[in-house]
Order: sequence, then structure tokens, then C-alpha cells
Amino acid sequence: MSSFPKLFILIALFSLLSEKTFSQVSFSSSNLPVIVINTNGQYIYDDPKIIATMGIIWNGPGQRNSVNDPKNNFNGKIGIETRGSSSQMFPKKSYGIETRSDDWQDVDVSLLGMPAESDWILYAPYSDKTLIRNVLTFTLDGSLGHYSPRCRYVELVLNGSYQGVYVLMEKIKRNKNRVDIAKLTTTDNSGEDVTGGYIIKIDKTTGSGGDGWSSDYYNFSGKTYYQYDYPKQEVITSAQKTYIQSYVRNMEKSLFQEKFSGTGSYHEFLNDTSFIDFMIINELSKNVDGYRLSSYLYKGKNEVMNCGPIWDFNLGYGNADYYNGGYTNGFQYQANLQGWDGQYDYWQTPFWWRKLMEDTAFVKKLKRRWTALREKELSNERISFVADSLTSLLSESQVRNFQKWPVLGQYVWPNFYVGYSYSSEVSWMKIWINGRLIFLDQMWPSDPTANENRFVAGNAKIYPNPFTDRISVLLDENVTANGTVEIYSIRGNLLQKQNAEIVNGEFQFSAKNTLIPGSYIIQVSSGNQILLRQKVLKIH
Repeated sequence: MSSFPKLFILIALFSLLSEKTFSQVSFSSSNLPVIVINTNGQYIYDDPKIIATMGIIWNGPGQRNSVNDPKNNFNGKIGIETRGSSSQMFPKKSYGIETRSDDWQDVDVSLLGMPAESDWILYAPYSDKTLIRNVLTFTLDGSLGHYSPRCRYVELVLNGSYQGVYVLMEKIKRNKNRVDIAKLTTTDNSGEDVTGGYIIKIDKTTGSGGDGWSSDYYNFSGKTYYQYDYPKQEVITSAQKTYIQSYVRNMEKSLFQEKFSGTGSYHEFLNDTSFIDFMIINELSKNVDGYRLSSYLYKGKNEVMNCGPIWDFNLGYGNADYYNGGYTNGFQYQANLQGWDGQYDYWQTPFWWRKLMEDTAFVKKLKRRWTALREKELSNERISFVADSLTSLLSESQVRNFQKWPVLGQYVWPNFYVGYSYSSEVSWMKIWINGRLIFLDQMWPSDPTANENRFVAGNAKIYPNPFTDRISVLLDENVTANGTVEIYSIRGNLLQKQNAEIVNGEFQFSAKNTLIPGSYIIQVSSGNQILLRQKVLKIH
């Protein structure tokens, strides 16, 4: 713990000494959208939000956006506050904003083509001198079939002063267009109603009330602390707290006792597919904050726990000089979590990641998934293409950004590598990624026994096909078991998973109303056995 006060003192001193050297930059137009915020002389605090005005200028793809153009994408009131933990000490601040109506109420607004909502974040890349680590990761993860925060690059003018390149992005929130789980009200306190939805956060308590509970199990020097993210701590009821705490404790217990199969196994509590993809993204980036901080879990009504959405990768891809973050070898989930001055860190990776990796079936599934993703979504070519596309988009604006914040060639905590130009920062990261892919390919090779448990029951079928919402499954009449039904896109992305009680070979379930008309794959499993896998067509 003693290392963290030292860290904040160093960053605070850096901020105070450096702010005097940051000059005004002449700024008139950009190929990026332009955001103009005016606080009318008010200082922006961490909390509470202050009232300000915001305008967004966006004339469309390929068009220039001038600060003197009409504020045509948004022009109204906002609430604004600074956000982040250690990053708040940097002179370039990140902000949390809420779009407001003329009578100061929260109002849902679509910004830069993203679905309408009131809660947004203006993220300020600072120690990440490539400016792309977060957006790169969200783009890659989004292609795996999960919700990842949508984001848009912008340039920010605050109170008439140019502030550099920012990322306007969605805040993680329960919403049909964000974390799509059931709304939980204060009257949902028993039976099926109390089972969801919930969003749980593993993070520092900075920027939130911090109400939650500690794990029953130690991991090295501390216990994982779970915080209520949805419902918020000021509205979640005692019955809801009891339910979600008990659920997570039972999940932890099953993993601690290594119940990998059968009755009471961890499969009754979590969707291993989501945990696998979460691990793949965090290990690909070797995110030093992965698992132990900036991590989310969510649970829908009558559903098992999912891992995600992903969040905060500015210290990934070799951009940290602690926990061996700068090296391409080693697994982050295995980090011994010793601090950068040799002292133990309070924030611990949950013990259950190591337990999951002790389950041979989980590891086999992880390797199969990694091998499949390396063919397309996470191929060297695709990752390089996304990175090049982002840096090409920023080729103009990054020059102004580093005129405003001249940190190229300077150490900014916790840089492992310090490049003397923007291109050298990007090139080093791309070389690092290629080295990381080589390591993971060696450690997660394709499993030749991947299909050893696959079989199709005799006269199995899914009907009606095409379907609208309700689906029936007919297996061999001798099959009575607790199973799982999963719906995948044709590309293999998991879209829905739920438990299935199979009685005499039959059961029914409903597809999520978010599934649009088109082709899907439905898979029915029991334990490690696949009972049925069939292509289906959804119609209106």
C-alpha cells in the first residue's frame, strides 16, 4: 500500500511542474468531430458535476469541422465532472458528462451516431502516447460478438482553450443498447424478479460510493472487493444485496472447491464462454489492470453470471513498467501481484481465474476459441489493419495533441517504453503485439481432441424453423438432464446462453427480442457433451 501515496505525490508534482510549460495551440478545424465545452468560469470538480454547455460539430465523413461551424450534432446543457483514479493527477483530464434538458434533467441523446443515452465519457489518452490502446481493444473485442463501449475520436475545446485528442465513449450502463439485462426495481425482491439484472464492478472505489462486499477467499495479500454498479448503492435493496452476494459467494465456493463438473459445479453459476473471451482480450493486451481493476460482471434475470464488458486498456500492450507489463511473455492472471517497489498490492486478481485455468475442459475450450479467433478476428493482419486505420485517422490531430501536451520523449508514469516520436510509439507497440501473439500461439495451441465429446442425439430437431421467438427442441426421448442452450451468430459469436431442463428429450425456450431476422446456430449441451447443433432462421 505504501507505494500508492508515493505514486500520487510523484504524479501531482509532475502535473504542477509541467502545466506551466503547456502552451496554447492555434486550432481552427479538424477532420475529427469538434467538441466545444463552456463552464462559464466554473472549475470542474471530481464530484459533484457542474452545469455547463456543450456543442458538437460534425459535418460528416470526409468533411472538415471548424470551431466556427454550427453545433449541428448536439448543442445543449451538460453536467460535467473529472473522472479516473491515478489519471486525475495528469494535467490532461478525463471527464464524465451527462446530457441535460433545458430544465436540467438527464435526457437521452444520440451523439456522433451512437445510440441515445445520457451518460458519456470524454477519455483523455495521456500516458498512452499511441492514443489508440483503448479504441483498438474495444474494436477487437466488439468483433467477438460482445457489447464493447462504442467510441469516437474528437478534438476538444474547453473554455476557449484547445485540449487535444479525446475519445467520446459510452459509459458502461444497463441499457438495451449497452449492457442488455433486465431492469431491476426496488419492488423486485423475491422469486424470479430478484434474480436480475445486476452489474458488479471490481475496481478502486474512486469515483463511486464504493458500497459492496469482500470475497470469502484470499488471493495472496488481499480479498477481491465487489462493488454494486447496477442497481446503484443508493437504490439497491437489502434483499437484492443478499441475493447477489449469495450468488457470487456460491460461484466462488464452487470454484474454490474445484467443482468442475456435475451437480453444484461452477457451470451452474457462470457463462464460461464470456469468461474465456474476457481472458483472451486481457491476455492479448497483457493488461496490468486486467482482472483486478476496471473489471465488470453482469447477470441477467434467470441467467448465469457473465464477465465483461471490458474496460480500460491504456496500460496494456507493453505500456507499464511494473508487473512485467513491458515484456511479451508471461500470463497476467498468474502475476504474483507485487507492487513496483516490491510491496504487495491491495488490489488482487480474483483467485477464481487460476481455478478456471486448472479445469482441463475450460482450458480446452479456451484453446479452441483462441485458435478460431486467430483465423480472422484476432489475426495479425486484422490487428495491424485496425491499428493502422486508427493512427491514419489521427495523423493530423496527433500533431496538435502533442503540441499541447509535449510528452513525446518524456517518461509519463508508468511508461515502459519512451519513444521520441509518434511513429516510434506506434511502431514499438505493433512490434510488441506481434511478440505477444507469438507467445500466446505457443501457449494456447490448437487442441486436436477438441471434438472428442461431440455427438448428435438420434432424431434431434429444432422447431419451428424458421422461428419468431419461441423455440422447441426435441431430442431422443431417453434424454433427461440439466443442459445448456446457446445461440450463436453464423460467424460463431455467442449471443444468448441459458440453462435448459431437458425432460424426456424435450424443452422450450425464448430467443432474446434483440435477435434480428437472419440465420443463427443453436447448440444444446449437457456437461461436456453437445447434444444438438443446428442452423435456424429467425423471421419477424
